[in-house]
Amino acid sequence: MIFSKNALYWKISAALLILLVVLGMGYLFISSYIAQQYYQESIQRLHNGLAKTALKHVKPLIKGEIQEAVIKDYLHSTMVINPHAEIYLLDPKGKIRTHAAPKGKVKLKKVSLQPIQKFIETKGKIFIKGDDPRHPKAQKVFSVAPIIEDNKLTGYLYIILQSEEDVAVTSGLFGSYILKLGANLFFLTLIGALFFGLLSIWFLTRRLRNTIQTVQRFKEGDYKARISEKDRVDFPVLADTYNEMADTIVANINELKSVENLRRELIANVSHDLRTPLAIVQGYVETLLIKENSISKEERKKYLEISLSSLGKLAKLISQLFEYSKLEAKQIEPHKEPFFISELAQDVAAKYQIIAKEKSIAIHIEKNENLPLVFADVGLVERVIQNLMDNALNYTPRGGTIAIELGLVDNHVKIKIKDSGAGIPKNEQPHIFERYRRASRTGKKSKGAGLGLAIVKKILELHNTSIEVKSKINEGTAFIFQLPAYQTGGRWTADGGRLTLDG
Repeated sequence: MIFSKNALYWKISAALLILLVVLGMGYLFISSYIAQQYYQESIQRLHNGLAKTALKHVKPLIKGEIQEAVIKDYLHSTMVINPHAEIYLLDPKGKIRTHAAPKGKVKLKKVSLQPIQKFIETKGKIFIKGDDPRHPKAQKVFSVAPIIEDNKLTGYLYIILQSEEDVAVTSGLFGSYILKLGANLFFLTLIGALFFGLLSIWFLTRRLRNTIQTVQRFKEGDYKARISEKDRVDFPVLADTYNEMADTIVANINELKSVENLRRELIANVSHDLRTPLAIVQGYVETLLIKENSISKEERKKYLEISLSSLGKLAKLISQLFEYSKLEAKQIEPHKEPFFISELAQDVAAKYQIIAKEKSIAIHIEKNENLPLVFADVGLVERVIQNLMDNALNYTPRGGTIAIELGLVDNHVKIKIKDSGAGIPKNEQPHIFERYRRASRTGKKSKGAGLGLAIVKKILELHNTSIEVKSKINEGTAFIFQLPAYQTGGRWTADGGRLTLDG
């Protein structure tokens, strides 16, 4: 459980441990290599003049002839000074003429002259290795001196300062020493580095732990939990992403709560609106049945007309609910075509003239001449204008006016439906197009389930356009939207055919 809660911490710790072990092993290897190089360099420095000193006392070559007896005597004396030396007599080209090394173990017939010449040039003051005749691919420290006769180079005295046996023994001892020393230092360093490393990781990840605690609090229901400014320093992208995500989640939760409240309000409104016409129809039908023989023709006709009107309202409400649900589910696709918006506006206005006349409301249309065709779904746009006209008629007092204004704005036709009603409070204007919302206009009782404007907004969204409202208390309300003008071949087709747009 502890490991699962701090998995990242333990993973980083394990990675640190592995890194320290690898670095420690590398340190041991490099230290051992450098120490061996230093040991060999010290041997060369101590004995770099051995060959030169030997030639001062012996002459291994006389007139080009090898002096075997002289070499053996020198070997005996050299073994006393450096019992691990191997002596080779080379010709001017580096070919081995004779040697004082174990018989049968010399593998090379010739050694490279490059390190020999470099040794002579620098007088043995730099660390340099030469070929080991007993091991073709190995190199060892050496001492060398040229053999000069009659001012002529006749060969080289080439001395390997470490024999194979010496290297085997000293390498083993030296390696064991370095291993013990390095191992002790390595383990002490590893423990110390691991301790301070884990402490550093714990300190450096404290803000990450705070972030995890914040996320945990949010998960447990503390929706105000946010990553603080001081904790976002180490992980700014993570902190900002989490805070934005948390804000979005909280906003969605609040929206769901709001929708739930609106849904309940809708159910209450719809229930009321359904109950009212049903109750009216039921009451009048019951009355007709009870007074079947005593009711007059005029009263029967009146009761039937009232029942029919209530059934019409009921049908309209059900139709709105069905229409909005289809729009909400995106089951309606607009079938766009070019048409004259002015003709559609006149047709809709004509349908509402009778109702407006009964309420003493004047309806008139104001339009620019030669308006172009618009490209939209005729049926859906008609539904928009009808809903806006229904809204205007509901909230326009007797003796008021409703105006449908049509104008051209750039390559769009602007439609404005304005009434002279009481107006909409400013604080309610941003919300009147929300689903299930009804505006409470000053001095006027709200009617319907509040779906008319929501349907308008959905239809206009299908046409990639929007609607705006402008309203002032006691001055009326105007709803404005735009539709794209229809273009063919770079020209507008307009009422009367006179308005053109050059392509």
